[in-house]
Amino acid sequence: MIRPLAILAIAVALAGCDGKPEQAAATGTPAQPQTGGVLRVAFDGDPNCIDPQQAGNNTALNVGRQLVDSLTDQDPQSAEILPWLAERWEVSEDSRQFDFHLREGVTFADGSPLDAAAVKANFEAIVALGARAQLAGTYLAGLETVEVTGPSSVRVTFKQPNAQFLQASSTMSLGLFSLDTLKRTAEERCQGALVGSGPFTVKSFEHNRLVRIEARPDYRWPSSIAQHQGRAWLDAIEFHILPESGVRLGSLLSGQIDVNTSVPVQDEAVLQAQGVPSINRPNPGIVFSLTPNVSRAPLDELAVRQALNKAIDRSQFQGVISRYQKPATSVLASSTPYYQDLSSHLAYDPAGAEKLLDDAGWRKGADGWRQRDGKRLGFTLDYWQATTPVLELVQQQLRKIGVELRLNKSTIGQVSLQQTSLDYSLWFFNLTRADPDVLRTVFLSPGRNVNVRAPLPLDRLLLDSAASLDGQKRGALIQQASAELLDLGHVLPLVEMATVTAFRDVVHGLHYEASTRLQFYDTWLAQPGGH
Repeated sequence: MIRPLAILAIAVALAGCDGKPEQAAATGTPAQPQTGGVLRVAFDGDPNCIDPQQAGNNTALNVGRQLVDSLTDQDPQSAEILPWLAERWEVSEDSRQFDFHLREGVTFADGSPLDAAAVKANFEAIVALGARAQLAGTYLAGLETVEVTGPSSVRVTFKQPNAQFLQASSTMSLGLFSLDTLKRTAEERCQGALVGSGPFTVKSFEHNRLVRIEARPDYRWPSSIAQHQGRAWLDAIEFHILPESGVRLGSLLSGQIDVNTSVPVQDEAVLQAQGVPSINRPNPGIVFSLTPNVSRAPLDELAVRQALNKAIDRSQFQGVISRYQKPATSVLASSTPYYQDLSSHLAYDPAGAEKLLDDAGWRKGADGWRQRDGKRLGFTLDYWQATTPVLELVQQQLRKIGVELRLNKSTIGQVSLQQTSLDYSLWFFNLTRADPDVLRTVFLSPGRNVNVRAPLPLDRLLLDSAASLDGQKRGALIQQASAELLDLGHVLPLVEMATVTAFRDVVHGLHYEASTRLQFYDTWLAQPGGH
């Protein structure tokens, strides 16, 4: 039987931030969608790898979402799981077995069929990717078998209950590629050797410059929550890599780009004064945080990690972040299902921080820096995101208790290499997903293990929260796991993210999907021949 998944509705924090704002019609603007045109979109960084089965950053996933379809979709307002490639499905009572029944007639861009055998091959290929499948691999953790039970029917069975998998099946990370794509090397796929069943196909990818994708003329199987049928309205999308916020702002105002996907706080007032339309949405999942590598001294000391948490005054962040964002109150964003306010675990207590460090032997010298055995207490943070004001504020706050935070603005490629090789002391990141299982994805010791830690009882909480079929019990497990992560200093939450996207008034139908990534299938240009 079909058993509805127990998911709490996502609470949208701001009125009008559902990603589908009403736009005032400009003079001469057609009332109906127009076919054609090239949408020019600005990213703030290089996607690095545009294969959604491997990628983990939002820039890459915003590209990948356009290339692949998923078995299901998730309503961004209610969080309900709805049909896409799968017309229907059944979930066993113990949530170990998932039977999907596919719509017929779907093909990949090379003409090959998207059938049950293709689903089986994709899921098995994701597992074979190992650590390269940064998100997708964790969604399929514990996979036992994938069976073809009919030409259009596939059964996915896990070794243990898996309450998160149905939501995971809606993500682009579990989007599907042709069998020929699966034969390519991981590196080739990262660089654009990808053939999906989605509404767009890859035309070119030039690192740090441009990604161009083009509409597939014969596409006709959109999600059940799409606003139209048939091919995408746009002819093509060009994703331009423009790291400098001032360049993105000037390019949007001058009409050289149509969409700015990363609006920094300092540009919001300018865009509002100019009457530039925008959409915004809170990002569910893990908030922007610092995560310590506990295999490195002195972050292997609980007292040091706890002192860092107590030294951060999150209330001060409001002065440097967007009006759509807010200081973190937990490791999970408030728009995530099962979120609980754990701000009592994040209380600003500089005196408590100083005592912890004093007791651990880290004493302040005449210069104000703490030392022990002749070594200064300090860490280097390499980051690539456009959130420098928040990090500079953290740097100042830690300085007050005698801890040195050295900030190094780098590139996504360099930071990704450090993370892959575990060559970091602190990792600054967020991870967007409309399911609390994102905690297991990031913190489980046999999994991604961003803390590089040994197994702990915490792992049992993370595993049980992913397996629990009882909504109340699952919520309690998630709250307990979240509190333990905070109390152990395994995560230092900073800011609850919201994505702000600005665009020219000729752009229509732009909206976010459930995990606050952009969906361009329904987007159209009022002047498709204008560029």
